[in-house]
Amino acid sequence: QVQLVESGGGLVQPGGSLRLSCVASGFSASRYAMAWFRQRPGKEREGVATIDHYDITVYADSVKGRFTTSQDSARNILYLQMNSLKPEDSAMYYCALNAVGNLSLRPGSYNVWGQGTQVTVSS
Repeated sequence: QVQLVESGGGLVQPGGSLRLSCVASGFSASRYAMAWFRQRPGKEREGVATIDHYDITVYADSVKGRFTTSQDSARNILYLQMNSLKPEDSAMYYCALNAVGNLSLRPGSYNVWGQGTQVTVSS
């Protein structure tokens, strides 16, 4: 059974940085895409960044130039480096996986989800 476990969230001041990690276990596939989503209270879940088995990445316009996703394929770890954080970046952040390599920022494209890690940007 595939499991995703996020970590690295916390409280940070505006302009600060955080790095989120997502460890995937029980997973082995030649084609896949992993992604970061976030959800604010009362809002829909939105895609933030995604990366596939070729290391091709796609970002939401709201985070381009500030967030970077990367992966350590040997250790099955997905990262999200978040810089120049803003209060509006505060949300629960989730990682997700699909085993077909579909680079997408739509939640419906992913069938495996982690439990999330909270990011709060506040002074």
